Amino acid sequence: MTTEALKSSTAVLVELDKTNSAAIAGQYRVVRQVTESLCEPLVAEDYVVQTMTDISPTKWHLAHVSWFFETFILKPHAPGYKPLHPQYAFIFNSYYVQAGERHSRDQRGYLSRPTVEDVYSYRAYVDEHMFGLLETANEAKMLELAPLIEIGLQHEQQHQELLLTDIKHVFSVNPLCPIYHPQKAQPKAPVPALAWVPFEEGLYEIGHDTDDFFYDNEGPRHRHFLRAYELANRQVTNGEYLAFMEAGGYETPELWLSEGWVTRQEQSWTAPFYWTERDGRWDVFTLAGLLEVEPDEPVCHVSYFEADAYARWAGARLPTEQEWEIAARTVPIQGNFVENGHFHPVPAGTSGTEVGPLLQIYGNVWEWTRSPYAPYPGYEPQPGALGEYNGKFMCNQFVLRGGSCATSITHIRPTYRNFFPPDACWQFMGIRLAKDA
Repeated sequence: MTTEALKSSTAVLVELDKTNSAAIAGQYRVVRQVTESLCEPLVAEDYVVQTMTDISPTKWHLAHVSWFFETFILKPHAPGYKPLHPQYAFIFNSYYVQAGERHSRDQRGYLSRPTVEDVYSYRAYVDEHMFGLLETANEAKMLELAPLIEIGLQHEQQHQELLLTDIKHVFSVNPLCPIYHPQKAQPKAPVPALAWVPFEEGLYEIGHDTDDFFYDNEGPRHRHFLRAYELANRQVTNGEYLAFMEAGGYETPELWLSEGWVTRQEQSWTAPFYWTERDGRWDVFTLAGLLEVEPDEPVCHVSYFEADAYARWAGARLPTEQEWEIAARTVPIQGNFVENGHFHPVPAGTSGTEVGPLLQIYGNVWEWTRSPYAPYPGYEPQPGALGEYNGKFMCNQFVLRGGSCATSITHIRPTYRNFFPPDACWQFMGIRLAKDA
């Protein structure tokens, strides 16, 4: 896999004339190529493993994103289109109830067939018909197709991130500790001291308000009153989190939410996910294999429960998603994204791109907020199966913001709302502190 292949995607998802079929075909081609470039370090055996219900085999990701284009674009809009295989619609649907029956999520790893070669043939088949559709579409048809293709490309970028986080888990359970990609050397620099950046009380506009792409859960635009607050200038580091651990943070129930304490006990949590104590030192599994925990790197793979307990121990709290969004609006979208080819968080001040008082707002690790994932005032999901994309998950989850080292820089924006249940920790999830002014 080349860094150039990843960086080529940074100029892809720009606002284009929705009637320009050639330009949209170019966008489609690059995003599809990036997905396959992320698979270059893998061998066939890597593609088929599913290590827990939340994880999907790599070949399933490759096929599912193709199923998306087939289901929502080719079948309804390409005259005479015939699916490559009649059972693929059943095997590669994820959660779209209105799109038909689905194979059980926790059994995706049971399927040795279709083979990896078959899946790549399926991708090529869908691509061939997508390009054929774009070549023949007139201006009126392109206005109809462009929004669907755009959400399909954004959807594939989400699965590019999932592909990386999932193969990380697959490799982590292997005693050989396989290396997906050797870690790139990073410049050394002292981590800035933790400081607080103030924001004034006021009535703010929240949510997306421009014509570029956004998911329906980022709107409608609405007003939200915020009391004065302060946001930490950087993400919490491994060293700071180690201090929490050494102070008995995992053995102090009063620091934890009730459900969090029960989960900590049931799961026997004593450290962040992927950490292992060996001979008096902490190691962490990464996409570059097993490495020693670096104190200056942002702590990663912590659940909402752990983030909340740490914040309470530190005499602070997690920010609300509205506080995070208002702070992020003034920060350029720069940082440690997947295009860097590092695939691991880096210390504050070392990415070479961050400026201003707030560091690491974008990239590195998704930042937990204390906000439950809920609809904004006036929210309505779009009709049809695509309306199942976000709205039906607005229950028992918390919002994360900012993207990670596995996210594309073209895929993130200040209003982007990621969401996971509070016990999830296998994604690149970290902590930024907040407090009342």
